[in-house]
Amino acid sequence: MRINADFTKRVVVRPDDYNWVSSPAAGVERMMLDRIGDEVARATTIVRFTPGSYFDAHTHDGGEEYLVLEGTFSDESGDYPAGSYVRNPIGTSHKPHTVEGCTILVKLHQFAEDDTAHFSVNTTSEAFRPGAVEGLSVLPLHSAHNENVALVRWAPGTQFNAHQHWGGEEIFVLDGTFEDEHGRYPKGSWLRSPHLSQHTPFSKEGCLIWVKTGHLPFE
Repeated sequence: MRINADFTKRVVVRPDDYNWVSSPAAGVERMMLDRIGDEVARATTIVRFTPGSYFDAHTHDGGEEYLVLEGTFSDESGDYPAGSYVRNPIGTSHKPHTVEGCTILVKLHQFAEDDTAHFSVNTTSEAFRPGAVEGLSVLPLHSAHNENVALVRWAPGTQFNAHQHWGGEEIFVLDGTFEDEHGRYPKGSWLRSPHLSQHTPFSKEGCLIWVKTGHLPFE
């Protein structure tokens, strides 16, 4: 299976584009954003769990990174409410479940072998730092030689500088509306921009985004 598998192409998926499909686990549906492979795949996915649903125990051969969008996601290591950011590196394993139901944004099989950081962050209780321009604030989540991950909060009316993405950029809009010269992206939108792409982003109403840079293949 190949979904948005050409990393030289810009891709935008808005909530109106969602197409939920059943997973092998009862009560678990997926919106596949990009994918290379079948059930075991390099994948970026929105996963929706109904109350009481679960996945069987499994090992992360290529690592797992996820952000809880709604509800509470759980496994043997604890409960992760909305706003939790979790990294499970290559070789880790768990049996995830949810009592109340939840929705997560998850990326699989995208870890570098030497990226062994294993942690969780409750982003709702962390302090944001001032950003590069007025109205922008940043919560760094992870940094490695091949990627940087952060939450970025845009106050209403914030305008950022034109810039280029070395290694690409990936954005998921968590709240509000993110914008650039190419269009408007409401809450729930996913954008993937390739290596050396450029834009001049802004937000008229304000927004909160998850952003990852430098990680997309380009050779």
